[in-house]
Amino acid sequence: MPRAKCRKPYDPAATHDRRSQDLPFNAEVATVEIDDPLALEPGEKIFAFRSIRNDPLGRLHAHRQIDDTQYRSGRAFQNDWEKAERGPRAVDTTREYVDGGQQREAITEAQCQATLRLNRAEHELGADGSALVHDVLILGMTMEQVGQRRGLRTQRWQDYFARRLKECLDRLALMYGLATPNKVPVKDRQC
Repeated sequence: MPRAKCRKPYDPAATHDRRSQDLPFNAEVATVEIDDPLALEPGEKIFAFRSIRNDPLGRLHAHRQIDDTQYRSGRAFQNDWEKAERGPRAVDTTREYVDGGQQREAITEAQCQATLRLNRAEHELGADGSALVHDVLILGMTMEQVGQRRGLRTQRWQDYFARRLKECLDRLALMYGLATPNKVPVKDRQC
């Protein structure tokens, strides 16, 4: 006689499981905790997947090679770069003139502020540091690619570029106000 099939008890949470069960073949993802957009209570969190395939900064953060402050300072730099990059474009004389065409966009105050912060970052990081930060954060290069671009292919140089990038991210964190210049002393606990 066949054995009776046991039924699982009803679980209402399982009916609305929003986690992905399958990923593309070449996916490179990391889990990240975010605010739940469908939450009933404010502050509820869910875990989501973040693609790190074309994101060197996200990859470094997911593998715990940089901390949260360095990650946020890198994202702030990328955000400023995107704001400053968007703006008025040159007139394309090869295109046919059309009545009622769009006028040029004016430069906004946010773009001006982003450009000023980028100029300050370039000044504080120096020529080598700003080139390294640009290669990694804007062009999306890995440390190996940075070394190859400069003709330095050994592991020692890759380690140097990784340490130098961390120093630059720390400097950006100070500049963006995400860190303090001096460590705050911790008071001794009295038992």
